[in-house]
Formats: sequence, C-alpha cells, structure tokens
Amino acid sequence: MDDSSSTRTQPRLYTAPRTDVSQNQGKFRTHFNFPGRAVPDHDDHGYGPLATVVESFMDPGTLIRMHQHRNEEIISWVPDGVMRHDDRQGNELVTDPEHVMVMNAGSGFWHAEETLADDPPLRMLQIFVRPHSLDLDPDIQHEPIPDPVAGEWRHLFGPEGSDAPLSVRNDVHFSDCRLEAGATTTLPSRSDWHTYLYVFEGAVEIGEESVGYTESALVTDDRDVAVTATEDSIIVAFSINPDAPITRQGTIGR
Repeated sequence: MDDSSSTRTQPRLYTAPRTDVSQNQGKFRTHFNFPGRAVPDHDDHGYGPLATVVESFMDPGTLIRMHQHRNEEIISWVPDGVMRHDDRQGNELVTDPEHVMVMNAGSGFWHAEETLADDPPLRMLQIFVRPHSLDLDPDIQHEPIPDPVAGEWRHLFGPEGSDAPLSVRNDVHFSDCRLEAGATTTLPSRSDWHTYLYVFEGAVEIGEESVGYTESALVTDDRDVAVTATEDSIIVAFSINPDAPITRQGTIGR
C-alpha cells in the first residue's frame, strides 16, 4: 500500500464482506469471521490474538450438549435474547443484553449451551481470543454490564489488569456502540495497536469506505478514525496488539 503523503491522509483500512465460511447444524448455525483475511497476503486467518468472531444462531429449544474447550478465551456477547450456560463446575448462567460471559478455557473447561422452547430466537457473537500461554488455569466470568448509551462506546472486556469488567489473557480490548442514523463516533484506538470493526446491525461509513450489515473493517494504524452510521446500527470494535505473543492450540480459535 502506498504510504505517500497524499494517501496517508487516510487510515490504512481493509474491508471485508460477510464471511462465506459457515456451518449449518439445523437449529444451531454459525458464520466464522476471520479478521486476518481482510489483509491481502496475510498468512494467518486471525489477527494477532484475535482468532475469530463467530456469528451464532440458536433456535428456541436448542441444546448444545456438554463439550470441552481448551487453550482459548471465549466471550459470549448477546445484544438480544438469552443464552443459557451450565458447566461441570456447577454454574448455571444466563447471558443476555445485561450480562457478558468470558470462559477462560485454559487447560480445559466443559460446558453446555441451551435455549428453551419459549426463549426468543438467538443471534449473538462468540469471540475467540488466543491466550498468551498454554494450559492456564480454567475460569469462568459472568458479570452485569452497564446499560448502553447511544453514541458511546461501552468497554466490556480487556487484558488482565485493565479497567474492563471482564478480562482475557491476551492483548485484546472489546467495546460495543449503538449509533443512530447520521450519528458519528470515533473508533477506539490505542498507541501502536490496530482496530477491527464488525457491523452487527445496520451500516456505517469509516474513512471513505462503506461497511454494511455483517461486514467488517480492519484499521492497521492507531490514528483516530470517524465512524458514521448510515442506518441505525450496532457495531463492535476490537483493539488488538498485533505483536502480542500468542498460542494457536485452541479447540476452535486456533
């Protein structure tokens, strides 16, 4: 990409359409979004510690039986509906618009997921972060989150020691934002880190690019970038340290 002064007035930005990698298991369906694939000739489907962002659908009355994850950090973000979790540690948890769950799978964590027959259809994001080390202690975090405020970023998870309400064991921060049509916000950024944007609902303009429903954009510098909604939108953003040490032995998020 040309780094001349004329082109460097715009951020280094790569956009990607909705993924064509999906699985259909009837009442449970997934679309796998790979942030690294937005960059031409990038040798990793993930981008640093962010392995994949999975758009998951569960119909009412769906049970995903007890199964194990290892060596990945799995975040469940549910903007509408409910996802019911139970595990071999005895937890029975409901993740919904008022709660976020982080499963720090570490050396091994067994869990099941379910929607009841009278639950609404579920569409959510399940986010897979690569930890910095293998076989860490397993843990589960499930916390209430602040109500969203239109036009403001809500910081939901970050590395251990950050001010986010939940933590993952690598250098990724996650925030969400609800933008009304015509409203503008600034994409979260951190010095020397990059930012991956995913449009969960609606459509936005970022830089000089249009990014629509379920499309994404990767900004590979740390400047301030404006995001303007062209429709009422729900967007999420990941601030990523591209040079963070990573492991690639997760059950799904390799």
